[in-house]
Amino acid sequence: MPCEALVSRWRFPSHEYPLMFISYLLRAIVLQVEEMTYIIKRAFMRFSYPFSAQKKFLLVATDYFSKWVEAEAYASIKDKDVTKFIWKNIIFHFGIPQTIIADNDPHNGQAEATNKTLITALKKRLEQTKGKWVEELPDVLWAYRTTPGRPTGNTHFALAYGMDAVIPTEIGLPTIRTEAGRQGDANVELGRNLDWADKVRESASIRMADYQQRAAAHYNRKARPRSFKSGTLVLRKVFENTVETGAGKFQANWEGPYIVSKTSESGAYHVQKLDGTSLLRPWNVSNLKQYYQ
Repeated sequence: MPCEALVSRWRFPSHEYPLMFISYLLRAIVLQVEEMTYIIKRAFMRFSYPFSAQKKFLLVATDYFSKWVEAEAYASIKDKDVTKFIWKNIIFHFGIPQTIIADNDPHNGQAEATNKTLITALKKRLEQTKGKWVEELPDVLWAYRTTPGRPTGNTHFALAYGMDAVIPTEIGLPTIRTEAGRQGDANVELGRNLDWADKVRESASIRMADYQQRAAAHYNRKARPRSFKSGTLVLRKVFENTVETGAGKFQANWEGPYIVSKTSESGAYHVQKLDGTSLLRPWNVSNLKQYYQ
């Protein structure tokens, strides 16, 4: 579906909600141009609230692979603002996305991580220029794009464009790379960059997969599997359809106790009330915990 057709469905409040986070997920096609293949495969978008009297919202789009970031500040968010952002920062730069998926879940991991990084960097710079975070945003984005990331070991700029960015320091103080670029054949240099880009992206992909595996192993190291024997007393997590009428915020998070009657082939547990009445379906172990008398 065309981007504008989907964007037209979005209805943002004309008034502002302080500290409000709204997440959006973009999924884009792979372009024919090799240099742009990775940057728009998947972009995570969100709004955040970075403490300014005039412009309070920051719309951020992050590429899934290269972690390239596009961001703009707004005083308020409307349909036309999001549409213009997508055209200006994504389509005009990298091509037309295949689909746009609205993701209202605030626990968008990629968006949360990018938002935290940008806000932290802005806070550090605001120590010297208080109230001017909008003016500092381009510098923060440049620093973010040209700083190597831990998962990939490369800068976001290099993964997105297939070559390292020439930083301002290299203009005043020429380096081997800039001097070679001036003296060499431009076509040869371009071919060298394309070969380098393929190797770097492949290496970054392998390194990122390894990083994710190690992060998962570190997290799972603290996880302890739970199991129950028949006859064990357990509590069951309270769901919306099991909430006690009129309990409000004072409703307990767990209810019971119940007795584990048997284990199903899928690893879920059949439970019954203390009077022997069985519940209709089995329950996953994540929804049960042991009851201690």
